[in-house]
Amino acid sequence: MHISAKADYATRALLELAREPGRPLTCEAIASSQEIPFRFLKSVVGELRRAGLVRSQRGCEGGYWLGRPAGEIALLDIVRAVDGEVITLRGESLAALDYPGPAVGLPGVWRRVEAEATAVLGGLTLASLLPAGLLPAGALERQSGVGVS
Repeated sequence: MHISAKADYATRALLELAREPGRPLTCEAIASSQEIPFRFLKSVVGELRRAGLVRSQRGCEGGYWLGRPAGEIALLDIVRAVDGEVITLRGESLAALDYPGPAVGLPGVWRRVEAEATAVLGGLTLASLLPAGLLPAGALERQSGVGVS
């Protein structure tokens, strides 16, 4: 299985924003804090903005904020925003996958792996991933995912 750099960087950037939801952060600040290449992060943040996961404001008081509360953004939302499908085979969806003969059962295995991964990613929110000491005020009330210790 492969987790894309885009999904990893997007999640790390959103966790930075979730840590301090009351103030905007610049891409430069996020890139520096998370050791993410700035140019790559800039394109990833653009995809997150188009998906509604971040909002932005230009100007000297500008930067990026979460588009929704951290407890309402699941890892599944992030992966789909930057990668599309959760799991693909040679770049194609698993939905229509069909093999003949002795491999006839294999597509069902791949679809089950996809369903399990989707369930795990859908059950974890940004708020659930923030260490307890870094949760912003009110985040626990909005948290809807499985806690991470």
